Amino acid sequence: MNIEKIGTKIAEERKKQGFTQEQLAEALGVSAQAVSKWENGWNLPDIENLNRLAELLGMPLQSIFSDSDVDADFVYRGRLFNEEKMFTRMRTIAQTERLYETYKALSYMRERHAGQFRKRGKHSPELIPYINHPLMMACHAYYLGVHDDVILAAILLHDVVEDTGVTVEELPFSDGIKRTVELVSFTVPEGMSKEEAKKLYYENLKKDPRACVVKIIDRCNNVSTMAQSFSRDKLIEYVHETEDYVMPVFTAIKENYPEYADMAFAVKYHIISVIETVKNLMEQ
Repeated sequence: MNIEKIGTKIAEERKKQGFTQEQLAEALGVSAQAVSKWENGWNLPDIENLNRLAELLGMPLQSIFSDSDVDADFVYRGRLFNEEKMFTRMRTIAQTERLYETYKALSYMRERHAGQFRKRGKHSPELIPYINHPLMMACHAYYLGVHDDVILAAILLHDVVEDTGVTVEELPFSDGIKRTVELVSFTVPEGMSKEEAKKLYYENLKKDPRACVVKIIDRCNNVSTMAQSFSRDKLIEYVHETEDYVMPVFTAIKENYPEYADMAFAVKYHIISVIETVKNLMEQ
């Protein structure tokens, strides 16, 4: 990547728009020295500043790289799969295989998450309904061979308690589903630090096979889409958390719940592949 050419491009576009370095710096919330370093090719803005820079200069993000040796003429997907199609598919599966809790959870989940959206992607203005996430998880789990009614229903409901104000006790589902949702819902008890709560959360979760399955499928989906909306710092934090806390969940499955070992291997392969790719890209 030729950062000198990118810096020249930034300087040219800034001048075209009538900004001084100081004015551009103020709009971005950085120092004028930072803008000067970008334009002189000493370093590059982070991804958040690159996106904001493109907005201020009225240009697509890709065009910042157009005169460099990087071919950035990409079309970005706002969503990986369509939530309405996934909903219909899972409903058909639930009806056909008599997964009554899963069938009920589909409508309940959609109702509770109504009006909620996933965090907007860096390269797409499209708002993605929140249910895209649990639906993608449910489809992923099912096609990896997870046909357990409790697990699939818990996957669909896994964020309802954290994000919609419903308590575990209020969930109109079986005790097994409530227990699984409770285990995968992260909270920080009073008097406990977030890090202490996180350690306790994962230790409790590893004791339950269904909660383990829901957690690794959830992390797989989040890792798969994190580059769309996470800042560089958040990416680094998420990679560390995945390695420190989620990888031991795979070990727990392998040692204690062999019925899910093959599925877990496929999910682990995907997660490791993504985070290693992200780490290499961030080092460039």
